[in-house]
Amino acid sequence: MGHVFADIELVNSVDLANSKSGIIGNEEVRNHKLNVMVDTGALMMTINENIQEILGLPTVDHRIAQMADGTRKRLPVVGPIEIRFQDRFSVGNAFVLPGNSKAILGWIPLQEMLAKQIKL
Repeated sequence: MGHVFADIELVNSVDLANSKSGIIGNEEVRNHKLNVMVDTGALMMTINENIQEILGLPTVDHRIAQMADGTRKRLPVVGPIEIRFQDRFSVGNAFVLPGNSKAILGWIPLQEMLAKQIKL
């Protein structure tokens, strides 16, 4: 079975709210476009330290996360972050992996984006 990748945009949600309130200009909203691996075995979004810095996301928590190899690590959690894919979006938090680790789009934001397209 192959890997699935997606082009997404990440946006600092606080900047977005401040822009809508007129506190900062639209051009000041920090965002970052990147290609991520879609992994339904992962629960949350993961980003790396470089992306955290680009977006200026504060650490809101530290949690234990199980890695793909079964090891457990205590990782920072940052947010809020808006995850955009085509005409869908999700708002939540992300684990921060060290250095230039590859970003992963997990199950929780995927489910939220899927739910937004279902019409009753």
